[in-house]
Amino acid sequence: MGHLDHAAFGWLTPVLSYVMACIGAALGLRCTMRALAATGRARRNWLLTAASAIGTGIWTMHFVAMLGFAVSGTDIRYDVPLTVLSLLVAMLVVCGGVFAVGYSRDRTRALLLGGLTTGCGVASMHYLGMAAVRLHGQVYYDPLRVALSVLIAVVAATAALWAGLNIKSPLAVTVASLVMGAAVSSMHYTAMFAVRVHVTPSGEALPGATAMQFIFPLAVGLGSYLFITAAFVALSPTAGERAASASAQRPVESLAP
Repeated sequence: MGHLDHAAFGWLTPVLSYVMACIGAALGLRCTMRALAATGRARRNWLLTAASAIGTGIWTMHFVAMLGFAVSGTDIRYDVPLTVLSLLVAMLVVCGGVFAVGYSRDRTRALLLGGLTTGCGVASMHYLGMAAVRLHGQVYYDPLRVALSVLIAVVAATAALWAGLNIKSPLAVTVASLVMGAAVSSMHYTAMFAVRVHVTPSGEALPGATAMQFIFPLAVGLGSYLFITAAFVALSPTAGERAASASAQRPVESLAP
């Protein structure tokens, strides 16, 4: 058995990954609130933005945390196509859950179905990401901890969708995003503690890219996307602000000759 280190850089990767999960959750909640107050194309666009923010936040959280993953006795590489596929899975499943809640008339049913689908999808994203790991040896999993990680993912996804439907105030969004970030991080580390590695020493070069060659630049790029999206959401007027602006302009227009 190889010794597994889940925080090779100390507290840096766990804390940074948690921050990314919280940012993605906060953005997703804000965009969902905007979507529910909009109609037509605007609602669709806000829901797409919410899904991309949450999906990006979850994926970035996972792979920032993976930067701290090390196994004694072997190097680690990542299969690039599988890693990219895990990102697409995260985006698609979150998009499905957000749209189900955003457009369904039966919100309770949509919430339960969307939470289950999205949670299983997030778990699939995690284990696809783990399937992309290349090392000298074999990776095994504790089935009980795997099942627990999937359960946490489903509960976290359901809670996120519920929050998107019911939370309105900025303070509540902040608290909810902190809780959701903790839930996503808990799912990740529960799944990682299910991992066992039997190392087979070898001098052969491993296929794939190192974390610093591929995952770190991609995580930085996606993190930048989250911050740019945060600025866009902060600067975009809400439905209430647009309505107030329109009502303020009407008297001026009526007085015009």
